[in-house]
Amino acid sequence: MTNGKIAPLRAVYREHLEAFSRDLLEMCDLVRDIMSNASVALLQQSLESAEYALSCADRLEEIRQCCEARSMKLLALESPVGSDLRQVVSSIYIVEDFQRMGVLATHIANTARLRHPDPVLPEPIVDIVTEMARLADELGQKTHDLLVNPDAEAAVKLREDDDDVDAMKNYLLNALTHHDWPHSAREAVDLALVTRYYERYSDHCINVAARTVFLVTGLRPEAYLEQRGEGDGFDMDEKFAEIERRFRAGKIARRRRK
Repeated sequence: MTNGKIAPLRAVYREHLEAFSRDLLEMCDLVRDIMSNASVALLQQSLESAEYALSCADRLEEIRQCCEARSMKLLALESPVGSDLRQVVSSIYIVEDFQRMGVLATHIANTARLRHPDPVLPEPIVDIVTEMARLADELGQKTHDLLVNPDAEAAVKLREDDDDVDAMKNYLLNALTHHDWPHSAREAVDLALVTRYYERYSDHCINVAARTVFLVTGLRPEAYLEQRGEGDGFDMDEKFAEIERRFRAGKIARRRRK
Protein backbone atom coordinates (compact mmCIF):
# COMPACT_ATOMS: atom_id res chain seq x y z
CA MET A 1 0.00 0.00 0.00
CA THR A 2 1.37 3.41 -0.94
CA ASN A 3 1.78 6.29 1.46
CA GLY A 4 -0.99 8.11 -0.38
CA LYS A 5 -3.49 5.43 0.66
CA ILE A 6 -2.20 5.16 4.22
CA ALA A 7 -2.74 8.85 5.03
CA PRO A 8 -6.51 8.93 4.29
CA LEU A 9 -7.04 5.71 6.26
CA ARG A 10 -5.14 7.19 9.19
CA ALA A 11 -7.26 10.34 9.01
CA VAL A 12 -10.46 8.28 9.08
CA TYR A 13 -9.10 6.32 12.03
CA ARG A 14 -8.37 9.50 13.98
CA GLU A 15 -11.86 10.83 13.20
CA HIS A 16 -13.45 7.67 14.58
CA LEU A 17 -11.22 7.83 17.66
CA GLU A 18 -12.19 11.45 18.34
CA ALA A 19 -15.88 10.64 17.81
CA PHE A 20 -15.53 7.74 20.27
CA SER A 21 -14.07 10.15 22.84
CA ARG A 22 -17.00 12.54 22.36
CA ASP A 23 -19.46 9.67 22.83
CA LEU A 24 -17.74 8.72 26.08
CA LEU A 25 -18.08 12.29 27.35
CA GLU A 26 -21.75 12.38 26.42
CA MET A 27 -22.30 9.05 28.14
CA CYS A 28 -20.50 10.26 31.26
CA ASP A 29 -22.55 13.45 31.44
CA LEU A 30 -25.80 11.56 30.92
CA VAL A 31 -24.94 9.10 33.70
CA ARG A 32 -24.17 12.00 36.04
CA ASP A 33 -27.49 13.62 35.14
CA ILE A 34 -29.35 10.38 35.86
CA MET A 35 -27.66 9.99 39.25
CA SER A 36 -28.21 13.64 40.15
CA ASN A 37 -31.94 13.34 39.51
CA ALA A 38 -32.10 9.97 41.24
CA SER A 39 -30.52 11.53 44.35
CA VAL A 40 -33.02 14.39 44.31
CA ALA A 41 -35.84 11.86 44.00
CA LEU A 42 -34.45 9.89 46.94
CA LEU A 43 -33.68 12.78 49.28
CA GLN A 44 -36.57 15.11 48.43
CA GLN A 45 -39.31 12.62 47.48
CA SER A 46 -39.46 14.11 43.98
CA LEU A 47 -41.49 11.91 41.67
CA GLU A 48 -40.67 14.18 38.72
CA SER A 49 -36.93 13.70 39.24
CA ALA A 50 -37.37 9.93 39.52
CA GLU A 51 -39.34 9.78 36.27
CA TYR A 52 -36.76 11.93 34.47
CA ALA A 53 -33.90 9.70 35.62
CA LEU A 54 -35.72 6.59 34.43
CA SER A 55 -36.61 8.19 31.10
CA CYS A 56 -32.90 8.60 30.25
CA ALA A 57 -32.28 4.83 30.12
CA ASP A 58 -33.10 4.52 26.40
CA ARG A 59 -30.71 7.32 25.43
CA LEU A 60 -27.96 5.74 27.51
CA GLU A 61 -28.43 2.46 25.70
CA GLU A 62 -28.31 4.23 22.32
CA ILE A 63 -24.94 5.78 23.16
CA ARG A 64 -23.64 2.44 24.45
CA GLN A 65 -24.54 0.73 21.18
CA CYS A 66 -22.97 3.56 19.19
CA CYS A 67 -19.75 3.21 21.20
CA GLU A 68 -19.74 -0.52 20.63
CA ALA A 69 -20.05 -0.02 16.87
CA ARG A 70 -17.29 2.60 16.87
CA SER A 71 -14.94 0.33 18.79
CA MET A 72 -15.41 -2.43 16.19
CA LYS A 73 -14.70 0.03 13.38
CA LEU A 74 -11.58 1.29 15.11
CA LEU A 75 -10.20 -2.20 15.54
CA ALA A 76 -11.13 -3.16 11.95
CA LEU A 77 -9.90 -0.02 10.16
CA GLU A 78 -6.35 -0.29 11.38
CA SER A 79 -4.61 -2.60 13.81
CA PRO A 80 -3.79 -0.09 16.55
CA VAL A 81 -0.62 -0.43 18.61
CA GLY A 82 0.90 1.35 21.59
CA SER A 83 -1.08 4.25 23.03
CA ASP A 84 -3.79 3.99 20.35
CA LEU A 85 -4.50 0.38 21.29
CA ARG A 86 -4.56 1.29 24.99
CA GLN A 87 -7.03 4.08 24.26
CA VAL A 88 -9.42 1.85 22.30
CA VAL A 89 -9.29 -1.00 24.82
CA SER A 90 -9.64 1.35 27.80
CA SER A 91 -12.60 3.08 26.14
CA ILE A 92 -14.40 -0.21 25.57
CA TYR A 93 -14.16 -1.02 29.27
CA ILE A 94 -15.17 2.52 30.26
CA VAL A 95 -18.37 2.20 28.23
CA GLU A 96 -19.32 -0.83 30.31
CA ASP A 97 -18.55 1.06 33.53
CA PHE A 98 -20.82 3.92 32.48
CA GLN A 99 -23.57 1.53 31.50
CA ARG A 100 -23.46 -0.09 34.95
CA MET A 101 -23.39 3.33 36.64
CA GLY A 102 -26.55 4.25 34.78
CA VAL A 103 -28.27 1.05 35.92
CA LEU A 104 -27.28 1.69 39.56
CA ALA A 105 -28.61 5.26 39.38
CA THR A 106 -31.93 4.06 37.97
CA HIS A 107 -32.20 1.56 40.84
CA ILE A 108 -32.12 4.52 43.24
CA ALA A 109 -34.73 6.36 41.17
CA ASN A 110 -36.92 3.25 41.11
CA THR A 111 -36.70 2.92 44.88
CA ALA A 112 -37.75 6.56 45.33
CA ARG A 113 -40.67 6.11 42.90
CA LEU A 114 -41.78 2.91 44.61
CA ARG A 115 -41.97 4.57 48.05
CA HIS A 116 -43.41 7.91 46.88
CA PRO A 117 -44.89 9.94 48.48
CA ASP A 118 -43.29 8.44 51.60
CA PRO A 119 -39.57 8.99 52.19
CA VAL A 120 -37.24 6.07 51.55
CA LEU A 121 -34.86 6.93 54.38
CA PRO A 122 -35.38 7.52 58.10
CA GLU A 123 -34.95 11.22 58.82
CA PRO A 124 -31.85 10.84 61.07
CA ILE A 125 -30.01 9.00 58.25
CA VAL A 126 -30.66 11.58 55.53
CA ASP A 127 -27.60 13.72 56.27
CA ILE A 128 -25.13 10.86 55.79
CA VAL A 129 -26.78 9.60 52.59
CA THR A 130 -26.83 13.20 51.33
CA GLU A 131 -23.07 13.26 51.81
CA MET A 132 -22.73 9.95 49.97
CA ALA A 133 -24.73 11.44 47.09
CA ARG A 134 -22.52 14.53 47.08
CA LEU A 135 -19.36 12.44 46.94
CA ALA A 136 -20.78 10.28 44.14
CA ASP A 137 -21.58 13.41 42.13
CA GLU A 138 -18.09 14.77 42.80
CA LEU A 139 -16.55 11.50 41.63
CA GLY A 140 -18.66 11.75 38.47
CA GLN A 141 -17.35 15.27 37.82
CA LYS A 142 -13.75 14.17 38.35
CA THR A 143 -14.34 11.23 36.02
CA HIS A 144 -15.55 13.68 33.37
CA ASP A 145 -12.41 15.75 33.91
CA LEU A 146 -10.21 12.67 33.44
CA LEU A 147 -11.85 11.98 30.09
CA VAL A 148 -11.12 15.53 28.99
CA ASN A 149 -7.58 15.57 30.38
CA PRO A 150 -6.22 12.09 31.18
CA ASP A 151 -3.89 12.44 34.17
CA ALA A 152 -2.47 9.55 36.19
CA GLU A 153 -1.89 11.64 39.33
CA ALA A 154 -5.47 12.93 39.38
CA ALA A 155 -6.76 9.42 38.68
CA VAL A 156 -5.09 7.76 41.68
CA LYS A 157 -6.32 10.54 43.98
CA LEU A 158 -9.93 9.57 43.23
CA ARG A 159 -9.44 6.62 45.56
CA GLU A 160 -9.52 8.97 48.55
CA ASP A 161 -13.10 10.02 47.78
CA ASP A 162 -14.06 6.40 47.17
CA ASP A 163 -12.61 5.47 50.57
CA ASP A 164 -15.00 7.99 52.14
CA VAL A 165 -17.97 6.43 50.35
CA ASP A 166 -16.90 2.94 51.46
CA ALA A 167 -16.54 4.10 55.06
CA MET A 168 -20.01 5.67 55.03
CA LYS A 169 -21.53 2.52 53.59
CA ASN A 170 -19.90 0.37 56.27
CA TYR A 171 -20.95 2.80 58.99
CA LEU A 172 -24.59 2.72 57.87
CA LEU A 173 -24.60 -1.07 57.53
CA ASN A 174 -23.26 -1.36 61.06
CA ALA A 175 -25.99 1.00 62.27
CA LEU A 176 -28.88 -0.84 60.63
CA THR A 177 -27.72 -4.27 61.81
CA HIS A 178 -27.31 -3.10 65.40
CA HIS A 179 -29.70 -4.64 67.92
CA ASP A 180 -31.25 -1.26 68.80
CA TRP A 181 -32.02 -0.16 65.21
CA PRO A 182 -35.03 2.11 65.87
CA HIS A 183 -36.62 2.03 62.42
CA SER A 184 -38.58 -0.50 60.37
CA ALA A 185 -37.27 -3.57 58.58
CA ARG A 186 -38.37 -2.03 55.27
CA GLU A 187 -36.27 1.06 55.95
CA ALA A 188 -33.31 -1.13 56.86
CA VAL A 189 -33.56 -3.06 53.58
CA ASP A 190 -33.99 0.11 51.50
CA LEU A 191 -31.04 1.78 53.22
CA ALA A 192 -28.81 -1.27 52.68
CA LEU A 193 -29.66 -1.32 48.97
CA VAL A 194 -29.32 2.43 48.43
CA THR A 195 -25.92 2.59 50.12
CA ARG A 196 -24.80 -0.37 48.04
CA TYR A 197 -25.89 1.39 44.85
CA TYR A 198 -23.91 4.52 45.75
CA GLU A 199 -20.87 2.45 46.68
CA ARG A 200 -20.89 0.49 43.42
CA TYR A 201 -21.47 3.67 41.40
CA SER A 202 -18.37 5.16 43.04
CA ASP A 203 -16.41 1.95 42.44
CA HIS A 204 -17.09 2.24 38.72
CA CYS A 205 -15.68 5.79 38.79
CA ILE A 206 -12.53 4.28 40.30
CA ASN A 207 -12.52 1.69 37.52
CA VAL A 208 -12.52 4.51 34.97
CA ALA A 209 -9.68 6.17 36.88
CA ALA A 210 -7.75 2.88 36.75
CA ARG A 211 -8.25 2.71 32.97
CA THR A 212 -6.91 6.27 32.80
CA VAL A 213 -3.76 5.33 34.70
CA PHE A 214 -3.25 2.42 32.30
CA LEU A 215 -3.92 4.64 29.29
CA VAL A 216 -1.36 7.25 30.38
CA THR A 217 1.35 5.03 31.87
CA GLY A 218 0.74 1.49 30.62
CA LEU A 219 0.61 0.40 34.29
CA ARG A 220 -2.14 -0.69 36.64
CA PRO A 221 -2.74 1.75 39.52
CA GLU A 222 -1.13 -0.60 42.06
CA ALA A 223 2.03 -0.89 39.96
CA TYR A 224 2.05 2.86 39.36
CA LEU A 225 1.81 3.60 43.10
CA GLU A 226 4.43 0.97 43.89
CA GLN A 227 6.73 2.54 41.34
CA ARG A 228 6.31 5.83 43.22
CA GLY A 229 6.82 4.11 46.58
CA GLU A 230 3.38 4.99 47.96
CA GLY A 231 1.15 2.83 50.16
CA ASP A 232 -2.55 2.81 50.88
CA GLY A 233 -2.69 4.78 54.15
CA PHE A 234 -6.43 4.17 54.66
CA ASP A 235 -7.62 3.91 58.28
CA MET A 236 -11.20 2.61 58.55
CA ASP A 237 -11.41 3.26 62.30
CA GLU A 238 -10.52 6.92 61.80
CA LYS A 239 -13.09 7.19 59.01
CA PHE A 240 -15.78 5.74 61.30
CA ALA A 241 -14.86 8.24 64.01
CA GLU A 242 -15.09 11.11 61.52
CA ILE A 243 -18.50 9.97 60.29
CA GLU A 244 -19.73 9.66 63.89
CA ARG A 245 -18.63 13.25 64.55
CA ARG A 246 -20.50 14.48 61.46
CA PHE A 247 -23.58 12.47 62.38
CA ARG A 248 -23.71 13.88 65.92
CA ALA A 249 -23.09 17.42 64.68
CA GLY A 250 -25.99 17.04 62.25
CA LYS A 251 -28.35 15.83 64.99
CA ILE A 252 -27.37 18.76 67.24
CA ALA A 253 -27.99 21.22 64.38
CA ARG A 254 -31.44 19.74 63.70
CA ARG A 255 -32.38 19.98 67.36
CA ARG A 256 -31.39 23.62 67.44
CA ARG A 257 -33.49 24.35 64.34
CA LYS A 258 -36.49 22.78 66.06
